Amino acid sequence: MIRKYCNEDRESVLKMMREFYSSPAVLHKIPEDNYSKTIDEAEKRSPYLDIFILEYAGQTAGYALTAYTYSNEAGGNVVWIEEIYVLPEFQSKGIGGEFINYIKNGYGDFARIRLEVEESNDGATRLYKREGFEELAYCQYIIENKRY
Repeated sequence: MIRKYCNEDRESVLKMMREFYSSPAVLHKIPEDNYSKTIDEAEKRSPYLDIFILEYAGQTAGYALTAYTYSNEAGGNVVWIEEIYVLPEFQSKGIGGEFINYIKNGYGDFARIRLEVEESNDGATRLYKREGFEELAYCQYIIENKRY
């Protein structure tokens, strides 16, 4: 089952975010403060992001974070799957694929779904290819705003 985050999920999502950013699925840790800022935005019902709770057999099995933007290139709205984290004991049960299909088949009007994956994350890469994602051959560049 997939449902939107509610305030009662805060502590379990914070814990899972810490686990996700300590895993090999990401390139680097992020400041602890970022987790709370993200959840605060979700609790304010920001139009820029959603947090989803992934459940399996009545238990919290993971979370996902999506962000929204508009793309001239894609010709419409873009859903960014920022994070999908499935707790180790629930991995390989189809939960990640179920979430992707939830977004593909019934979550809003979008022209593109986009995500990133750490190259060495073979399991995620296989899942994304199986779900129809194509590799986008762009290099990405960023400037971090150190004021935050």
